[in-house]
Amino acid sequence: MLSKLSPLALSLALAFAGAAQAAPDEKPDLRSSYTKYEFRIPMRDGVRLFTAVYVPKDAGKTYPFLIERTPYSAGVNVNGQLQYGPDFFPRRLGPAADFSEAGYIFVKQDVRGRYMSEGKWQEMTPHAKTALEAGEGNESRDMHDTVDWLLKHVANNNGKVGIYGISYPGFYTAASIIDSHPAIKAASPQAPVTDLFMGDDSYHGGAFMLAANFDFYAAFTEEKNPSPLPKTWTDFDYGTTSGYDYFLQRLTLSKILAGMQPKQLAYLKPTIDHDTYDEFWKARNLAPHMKNVKAAVMTVGGWFDAEDPAGPFSIYRAVGKHNPGIYNGLVIGPWSHGGWAGGEGKRLGHVQFDSKTSEHFNKKLLFPFFEEQLKGVKPAQPIAAVNTFETGTNVWRQYSAWPPVQAKAKTLYLGPNGTLSWTQPAAGTGFDEYVSDPRKPVPYIGYPATGVPREYMVSDQRFASSRPDVLVYQSEVLEEDVTIAGPVTPKLFVSTTGTDSDFVVKLIDVYPTDYPQEKEEEKHKDVAPPSIKMGGYQQLVRGNPLRGKFRNSFEKPEPFVPGKVEPLSYQLGDVQHTFRRGHRIMVHVQSSWFPLVDLNPQTFTNIPNAKPEDFVKATQRVYHAPGTASGLQLMVMP
Repeated sequence: MLSKLSPLALSLALAFAGAAQAAPDEKPDLRSSYTKYEFRIPMRDGVRLFTAVYVPKDAGKTYPFLIERTPYSAGVNVNGQLQYGPDFFPRRLGPAADFSEAGYIFVKQDVRGRYMSEGKWQEMTPHAKTALEAGEGNESRDMHDTVDWLLKHVANNNGKVGIYGISYPGFYTAASIIDSHPAIKAASPQAPVTDLFMGDDSYHGGAFMLAANFDFYAAFTEEKNPSPLPKTWTDFDYGTTSGYDYFLQRLTLSKILAGMQPKQLAYLKPTIDHDTYDEFWKARNLAPHMKNVKAAVMTVGGWFDAEDPAGPFSIYRAVGKHNPGIYNGLVIGPWSHGGWAGGEGKRLGHVQFDSKTSEHFNKKLLFPFFEEQLKGVKPAQPIAAVNTFETGTNVWRQYSAWPPVQAKAKTLYLGPNGTLSWTQPAAGTGFDEYVSDPRKPVPYIGYPATGVPREYMVSDQRFASSRPDVLVYQSEVLEEDVTIAGPVTPKLFVSTTGTDSDFVVKLIDVYPTDYPQEKEEEKHKDVAPPSIKMGGYQQLVRGNPLRGKFRNSFEKPEPFVPGKVEPLSYQLGDVQHTFRRGHRIMVHVQSSWFPLVDLNPQTFTNIPNAKPEDFVKATQRVYHAPGTASGLQLMVMP
């Protein structure tokens, strides 16, 4: 069975994690230990935000608040329907089981314009917007007003507040600590959406992330609020098991959008229409505003987060830059989007990590972090500034900063005859070429699926290596381990016969042919496809596109001059991975990655308005000669 989890489904799964109604004989401890209250907390402009508060019944001591603000409902999921009311309890309170047992005042709030809260919801609420429309707000002010009200109206609190949230709630966590209320002592933005255009959900390298956004916005729609209940969610009906076929048959973005309802387009169309890094996106970039943060911060992300891989690093860097003197921590594990909250973290797809990494995070890092900051409980060991999981060797590492100061930049060069080495080609005028046809694009997975299967970020790439429109470069068998820790930066010299083109670069770990096969009992429902040989497995370590017209500026696109050799340099993202002795390192270069990324017609045009006749074949060249030596800059550990 193929593993499919759309951004919407995953966001809802995270929102509802542990939130289904508990049967009386299943979890009697929550009802016996906590009393639930529901409030409509007034903001300074008169808008009221629905807030559920779970207070420990033991009034003999005081407790800190632990707050989650969400656009995915503060209600309780009962058999797939959201319910509000003091009689509905979740299965779990807080981010992990240890929290409810330790005792906190748990708070969950519907943000403006969502579900039972009043006001107007905004996509990635601009922090510095001055001319607010009626009902619009500012997330740090809404959090300030919420905290102020809770401190005054909820008994037995100790005057300290913690905040956490995953994905969009991660954005609200980060936004809430700007110019933060002094009572907020700890915050954990997890997989936080930070800059939708620069590497998070909407665009990567200027290319629109088609499959994920289509799935999300088809169901995440504007509703009247306070919303009538019960509320249910439904997936988009593709009418096929293959998203590749669905989108390719429609080809253009205008034809794809024509199949959606006006309600579904309300949030999606602005995302597509703003296809350059204009003021729409700049106003929604949270990182420049992360100032006057008074809380200790632990930012969390996953190496294999298909939705917000850049956000955690952006928040971590911004908090550190603008707020010296506070604890600024970073945790990155081997997880898909929010995987630390919804699974054991022992594996993703066919790739195994040898331990329960989610349990390690929740018990050894997150729980001690909040206990120390909100209750003064010292952890058994001090929590390092940076805790990252090194894939390949499958071990947790601790550093004082990210990237590690020990890591040094080193270039892995693409060479003639598909070679890959640390030595720059010494002579020749060489290049490799392929024909890219947008009507026969390279798929991003080797099996049919709709949405975005979460395992795609470690998926086997053998299906792509055999295509004539994918350039393949491979090292010799490694005699020693090679560990990289930090950003991966392609530095290519290319030319095209078109006037625009995408260049997708993928870094791959090639397993030895005698790699042991996984045992039948180790297989998992999240593995896709259901059966595969691990000998020779080509594991995607990191990949990302660059839309060529943005090679010099994401604000002002420029056409290519057909046949002219030009340099390209961009970020694939951060990686911590060891290529083990006996493995090989592989690099792919291609010009489509469909339908993960929308199609580039290879004609310089406004792609949201491109017509079928704009989609043309182009011959792409990648050069590997002195003076035009293409390669990948990696941060290599000694």
